[in-house]
Amino acid sequence: MTKAPPTSRLVRATALGRLAAGQVLRQAGTKVAGLGRSSEKRQLLLDRRALAAADQLVSVLGGMKGAAMKLGQLLSVLDLDLVPDSSRPEFRRKLAVLLAKAPAVPFSDMRKVAEDDWGAPIAEVFAEFDRNPVAAASIGQVYRARLHDGRAVAVKVQYPGIATAVRADLKNLALFLRLAPNIFPGLEMGSLAEEIRLRIEEELDYRLEAETQHEIAVQYAGHPFIAIPDSVAELCGPQVLVTEFVEGMDFDGIAEQPREVRDRVGEIIYRFYCGSLFHTGDFPGDPHPGNVLLRHDGRVAFLDFGLFKRMSPESIHLERTVLRAAADGDAEQVHARMAAAGILGEPDRIEPDEVLAYIEDAVGWYLADAEIEATPELAAEAMISSIDPRSPHYRKMRWQYLPPEHLFARRAELYAFGLLGRLRARGNWHRIAREWLHGDEPATELGQVDAKWRAGDTPEGYEPR
Repeated sequence: MTKAPPTSRLVRATALGRLAAGQVLRQAGTKVAGLGRSSEKRQLLLDRRALAAADQLVSVLGGMKGAAMKLGQLLSVLDLDLVPDSSRPEFRRKLAVLLAKAPAVPFSDMRKVAEDDWGAPIAEVFAEFDRNPVAAASIGQVYRARLHDGRAVAVKVQYPGIATAVRADLKNLALFLRLAPNIFPGLEMGSLAEEIRLRIEEELDYRLEAETQHEIAVQYAGHPFIAIPDSVAELCGPQVLVTEFVEGMDFDGIAEQPREVRDRVGEIIYRFYCGSLFHTGDFPGDPHPGNVLLRHDGRVAFLDFGLFKRMSPESIHLERTVLRAAADGDAEQVHARMAAAGILGEPDRIEPDEVLAYIEDAVGWYLADAEIEATPELAAEAMISSIDPRSPHYRKMRWQYLPPEHLFARRAELYAFGLLGRLRARGNWHRIAREWLHGDEPATELGQVDAKWRAGDTPEGYEPR
């Protein structure tokens, strides 16, 4: 157990500063210590330093929660070439603690937040309440409970003072970014910081999340392979979210399943996180391992709707036409549509072929008509192509302006691909995407089942596998 996260801006800035400075000293110490050593011993030293850095990241970022911890969660999903190859799996394993098993805050601290929100003691609200959290994330902690009517529910409670802590993080972000290159050399942190700021701000009001989750649960009610737990509106407040409890295999367990299972779950993840926009005009914006469970009935359950974006029809049309033109290799059309939308701030500074090459590097995994096995390395390359100044596209594409809703769409794609990479899922992602980009008939069994369900005609006798 840890105490509640610090809320003072100075304390939080100091913690981030110590983390950055510690990595600088550690890097310098490694260089000095490596002098005169054999290549094998130098590699061993680098591995030890990298794993020590992971321990420090988990300790500092996990203890701070809020926006600071989101950075650690990103690193646990994507392979960003920050440590030597030999120690990367262990590095990712350590950082994965930040996804669902972050240091927990004592129940006594969390109980006061919940009871203040309900205006009643826990014993009056629930028939049973397990004081041991089942998950601890960046904004809140999740508990299992049972209502008086017998329903099992998940109760997410915000950390005490987290709103103040988040605002302190956002104010300190500029300071952290000046130090960040020492921890994450080569990353352009500005766009990442803005994404984190928007993400956290929308997560703070659990009433908004409860409303959104209910809408999505109704929307997917009866779906043959997607399950969304509904919220319990009367028990939700600004700092407490109560939803149906979902039993299922966690992401690590899914990743150990046979190829057939991993490919199937991968396709469902892709359809949900990337296809939703074109089916319904909105999409969930926070793909990460802690938000995916494989139910015993074969359906995949998706959790956490703190960030859920809705697009205007005009923006969806722009998304579809640009991506369709990119899939067709039409560089002139891609350039023209992005310029007309104001995304290319100075269109004359970049050639059509350069814009197309940038898009292909970022989302080529579903633009290419081929069966592709997603890997952590491919996911990292896609991310780096989008935000790394070392990318060959960076000098030209830095002039683009991507409106927030489109930025969130790219984020969802990149993070979803990160999940597919963790599963090493295989598929012709292009043929699936053509359903919503080109209006093609479904090319897979899941696509056919989904299309019939959306038409109100789920196949007779269909059972999720």
